[in-house]
Amino acid sequence: MPPARAHLICGVDEAGRGPLCGPVVAAAVILDPARPIAGLADSKKLSEKARERLAPLIRERALAWAVAEATVEEIDRLNILHATMLAMKRAVEALTHTPHEVLVDGNRCPPLAVPARAIVKGDALEPAISAASILAKTVRDAAMVALDAEFPHYGLAGHKGYPTAAHLAAIRRHGVAPFYRRSFAPVRDILANPPLWSPEDEA
Repeated sequence: MPPARAHLICGVDEAGRGPLCGPVVAAAVILDPARPIAGLADSKKLSEKARERLAPLIRERALAWAVAEATVEEIDRLNILHATMLAMKRAVEALTHTPHEVLVDGNRCPPLAVPARAIVKGDALEPAISAASILAKTVRDAAMVALDAEFPHYGLAGHKGYPTAAHLAAIRRHGVAPFYRRSFAPVRDILANPPLWSPEDEA
């Protein structure tokens, strides 16, 4: 339980806005001042090994944390920005404690029942946002690794769904699977201009 009259600050961040496939994942974290976590930083600046070390510490020591997502179908229906806001809203609403203030990485906030403030580059400035960025990134990366085990020909474990040249070539070769975001331009272009050959041609 948080101490009486404590001002609970929740950090919120997302992972997976740029990739061509999979959900966008958001995390909300209320840190416990009595149980500090050394090494918190923007997840993009940390090594994968550092993120994997910090994620369980955040889960163990935070006063509250939650992870939520918006699906590929929601991304295609709403657009990636609105789907991201939806995932963030779900994460905050899933917390076991209601925060007094929510700090969101970026330049806009989802609609919430509590006061919220957007902070540009907040994942490097606010420890609670850093913690949220680490949880969101590790959960989404794990989802990509799991998907890679089922669909290894796309190379998802390596690029995590981002539009690398190798990834785009793999989509052209193997087709657009159901977990791809059809509203994203590179995927839309491949659907509109399918290759004139099939993988079987090279078998």
